[in-house]
Amino acid sequence: MAKRNTYRQDEQLEEPFDLRHLLLASSYIKKYIGKMRTAIILSALGGAAGYMSPIITKLALDEAIPDKNIPYLFGLVGALVAIFIVSVIFTTLRSKIMVKVSQSIIYDIRKDLFAHLQKLSFKYFDDRPHGKILIRVVNYVNSVSDMLSNGLINVVLETINLIFIIVFMLLVDVQMSLVVLCGVPILAFFMLWIKNRQRKAWQRVSNKNSNLNAYLQENIVGARITQIFAREDENAAIFSDLADDCRKTWLTAVSYNNLVWPGIDAISVLIRAAIFISGMIIFAGGHKTVGTIISISSYSARFWQPIMNMGNIFNNFLNNMAYLERIFETMNEKVDVDDAPGATELPPIKGEVEFKNVCFSYEEDKEILHNVSFKVEPGQSVALVGPTGSGKSTIVNLISRFYNVNSGTVLIDGVDISKVTLHSLRSQMGIMLQDSFIFSGTIKDNILYGKLDATDEEIKEASKKVCADSFIEKMPAGYDTEVKERGSLLSQGQKQLISFARTLLSDPAILVLDEATSSIDVNTEKALQQGLNTMLKGRTSFIIAHRLSTIRGCDKIMYIDDGGIVEAGTHEELMKKGGAYYKLYTAQMEDIA
Repeated sequence: MAKRNTYRQDEQLEEPFDLRHLLLASSYIKKYIGKMRTAIILSALGGAAGYMSPIITKLALDEAIPDKNIPYLFGLVGALVAIFIVSVIFTTLRSKIMVKVSQSIIYDIRKDLFAHLQKLSFKYFDDRPHGKILIRVVNYVNSVSDMLSNGLINVVLETINLIFIIVFMLLVDVQMSLVVLCGVPILAFFMLWIKNRQRKAWQRVSNKNSNLNAYLQENIVGARITQIFAREDENAAIFSDLADDCRKTWLTAVSYNNLVWPGIDAISVLIRAAIFISGMIIFAGGHKTVGTIISISSYSARFWQPIMNMGNIFNNFLNNMAYLERIFETMNEKVDVDDAPGATELPPIKGEVEFKNVCFSYEEDKEILHNVSFKVEPGQSVALVGPTGSGKSTIVNLISRFYNVNSGTVLIDGVDISKVTLHSLRSQMGIMLQDSFIFSGTIKDNILYGKLDATDEEIKEASKKVCADSFIEKMPAGYDTEVKERGSLLSQGQKQLISFARTLLSDPAILVLDEATSSIDVNTEKALQQGLNTMLKGRTSFIIAHRLSTIRGCDKIMYIDDGGIVEAGTHEELMKKGGAYYKLYTAQMEDIA
């Protein structure tokens, strides 16, 4: 049950609503304010024409029909038809404009959101399930786009409609118009009562949908592991719990939504009843005509229609406000690792790397590295060994500045990397990870990823050097073979060889190999060694490998443990010391034997 509850943990609800989110939203609306103004004018003109209908009806009932004035009556009917046509034309034009505006806002928000996500540090993605990030970029942006475009315009239009209706009502009869307006205070009290309950309910819906999406994404990616461990029933039970959470919170939120329309409708019915009662009493005294009562009743129905529409808009606003909060929380997320003010371009790297008293922790109370200092000369190959979790990968991540150090300095060629642009630093580095990521597309696209202007000859040459060309040529379409999402058609070893080719093609000055040959068979690894030697030649390289036999020829081996460098030297020097490296190496050789 504890495991199930892990997936049901909600993100903290933000209360009260942060006004900065609306200000940020307004920046996307401003770009299209001209088109939105045109849409408002078109709708206002169509609405103004439409509100002439009750007055025309009054004239027909009080004058044309009693006087049996047929030409006059036909003229009034013609006016009604003309009003209908004008309204349809203006409404159609307005709809076309707003569809374009809505889709443009979706595009702008999604583009900026994705661009911001690209800048966020590894820590942001370490701390959050990827499914919860994905739902913000796709689902939430779709949900809020209509609110930011049509929702805003509809509020303005319904306000204009209300003004028109009140003006026309007052032109017909002031006393009976006041009867209609008596319902406004009752409505205001009702809306204030329901507002906060709705917002909190839809925030909970947002959280539960986010939990469900995160779990779904995780299980799609891990489908093979699920079947290997026969976890289908347990996973189905967890998914059932999450889906049930979504169902319950949605039903609760909708129950509040469903109170709005009946509440407004009930007030509308009561007011219309009051119109007929008061109208008939006054009419009995000879003061009001049937046409006046019918006209005011018609305006009363129209008066409550924009209010009901604004109630629906209000519902939609509250529904989507939780989504808007999540989107702009992401956009407001601080970029922890970014170019410092006045950052300069890092010159072409020669390869000297130095750590000076570097301290680092992923969590505040758990330091991974403590006062680590070392210096690597240009062109040297350095192996990092030690227990799992000792900080080997952390060191190479800090060289690429994927995280900021807590204290101390990381220098390349004597330059503090925190004072240079990230692009000028990372574009000169090549990093091979244990989990080689392959993008959807062709094999050629994946190799080109780090150097888009490379020629076909360069691609093929890089692939040959790392022993990838032989299996690529056997693929159905060679280098143009589609490899689908995450390289699903490739073995793990083939993915690593393609990643090697990609890294070699980018011609990095500093090379990092983090368990880069772990999924390659021994025979391929031996053949690959020549290509690796080519890659390492003239480059400063950092190699993390659990198979210690592969790093014996490195210029320096550093044993990492307990937050620092326990010992360092060549393979021969460390073996003579008989320390931590010696024990690790001899134990591994005994296991192999």
